[in-house]
Amino acid sequence: MYSLPARIEKIVVETEDGLIKSFYLKPIEGALPLPRPGQFAMLSVPGKGECPIGIASAPHEEYWLFSIFRTGLVTDALHRLPEGTIIGLRGPLGNGYPLEKFREKNIVLIAGGFAITTLRATLVYLLKHRQDYGEVTMIYGARNPGLLLYKNELNEWQKREDLNLYLTVDVEAPGWEGLVGFVPQITEKVAPQGENAVALVCGPPVMIKFTLPILEKLGFSPENIYLSLENRMRCGLGLCRHCNVGPALVCKDGPVFSLSELKRLPPEY
Repeated sequence: MYSLPARIEKIVVETEDGLIKSFYLKPIEGALPLPRPGQFAMLSVPGKGECPIGIASAPHEEYWLFSIFRTGLVTDALHRLPEGTIIGLRGPLGNGYPLEKFREKNIVLIAGGFAITTLRATLVYLLKHRQDYGEVTMIYGARNPGLLLYKNELNEWQKREDLNLYLTVDVEAPGWEGLVGFVPQITEKVAPQGENAVALVCGPPVMIKFTLPILEKLGFSPENIYLSLENRMRCGLGLCRHCNVGPALVCKDGPVFSLSELKRLPPEY
C-alpha cells in the first residue's frame, strides 16, 4: 500500500501545553477505503520518515482526523507544519473494533488522556447509528482539565440525553466542576454491569492495569473487553514483524484485541 498525498486543511491545538495538535487531512489524489473506528494510518513527512497514528475520525466524516502527540522525530516535524502542507497518508490499516458484533448491546468507552483518539472515532460512529445500540457510556479522564481533548465536542456530548458522559481529572483544579478521581475509580462508580455489555478501553498501561479488575468485578467477560495496542509498530503491513506479540502482529492482527485473545499471548504488550 502506497502513501497518497493529503493536504492539512486545519490544525487545532488541543491541550494547554501544546503537545497535542489535531490535524484535519483531506486526500487530494487517489481513493482510500473508509476507515473503521479503531484503525490507524501511517503519516509521512518528506525527509523525516513516517509513523503510525490512530484515526480519530469516523467513516462518515469529511476529513481524516489525527490528534498527534509530539514525541519523536516525525511527530515533531508534523507539529511544525502549517495548514496547507501536503503530507503522505497510508491507510487505513489494522482491524478496528468489531462494532457490527455489538449491536443491541450496551457500550462502555473508557479513555485515559491522549488515548481517547480512536474512541472519539468510535463514539461518533455510535452516535451516528444510535438506534442500533443499547446504552452508551463514555468515561474519559486526564491529569488536569487542560489536557482534555475535543473540548467543544465534549460540551455538546454532555447535552445529549442518549449518552452517559463522565469526565474526570486526577486532582481538583480551579474552575473544574466535573468528577475528580482516577479513571478506574470512576469506572467502578458509574459503569453499568457487564450483562449484555461491551467495554472498549484505551489509555496508559497503568490505567488499563487497574481498570481491568474493575470491569471483571462488574461482570464483563474477557470476550467482551477490548483493548487497543500500539506495540512498536513500524511498517504497518506485518512485513517487518517489529510489532509481534508472540505469533500475533499488532499492526495486522490488531491493533484491537479482546482480553480473551490477549490472555493467550505472551505478556509482552
